[in-house]
Amino acid sequence: MKKILVPTDFSDQAENALKVAAQLAKKYNGEIYLLHMLEMPLHLANTGSVEALPESLFFIKLAEKRFKEMNNKEYLRDLSVHHQVEYEEIYDGIQKKVEQLDIDIIIMGSHGSSGFKEMFIGSNTEKVVRTSNIPVLVIKNEHPNFSIENFVFATDFSKECKVPFKQAQEFAEAVEAKLHLLYINTPSDFKTSEEATELMNNFVEDLNPDSYTLNIYNDTSVEKGILHFAKKSNAQLIGLSTHGRKGLSHFFNGSISEDLVNHANMPVITFKI
Repeated sequence: MKKILVPTDFSDQAENALKVAAQLAKKYNGEIYLLHMLEMPLHLANTGSVEALPESLFFIKLAEKRFKEMNNKEYLRDLSVHHQVEYEEIYDGIQKKVEQLDIDIIIMGSHGSSGFKEMFIGSNTEKVVRTSNIPVLVIKNEHPNFSIENFVFATDFSKECKVPFKQAQEFAEAVEAKLHLLYINTPSDFKTSEEATELMNNFVEDLNPDSYTLNIYNDTSVEKGILHFAKKSNAQLIGLSTHGRKGLSHFFNGSISEDLVNHANMPVITFKI
């Protein structure tokens, strides 16, 4: 976590993400890259146009003013913070910066109680979370002390999930968290305890995780199961794998439960398959 990208719209939610990024940057001697995307009409984004120039400059100056105010925040003291304004769609701009700067992790804010719906259904942020090749940590509330003791990683224990699991394992080790691997058993996709246990044991057989627990949780839906288990285990973080439209849609598609939308107040981190 040496290079942390924080997309910002200067909202309270974006600042919550920045505060977490600052804590991680201090702990791991990292750098923060703040990115503000100006999604403007093409005729305004084209600063070569005489008509567009004054309006474009206005938005640039406004963003620079906000960056300057942000740099004076106490929680950013003694940190290396870079900031940049870009004229692109949020999704495209973030992906380009990740590649250009060799970013290790993206930390993003989520808005209010409907944050997960906004993030995972049809938004630019959903695209970032769903397709990012690097981990994306989503922060919903303010965390004055971002400390992770119990990290729940929900997976179907298929072979393709071994890569994101290894990334989750590395993250857990970095933040010194206990990793809890979780299989949700539902009526529509039921496995006996023996079947689920065999599936999980085969999954971790050649991975040799140093610190983990294997867990089967029965519930009426995957979404509710994740929430209920996370609460039961006193987790501070939920992890998921993504695979285009497959991975997240399994958990967060149009049938997403209100329980998950309204009550998953803890951070969520995603890893690409």
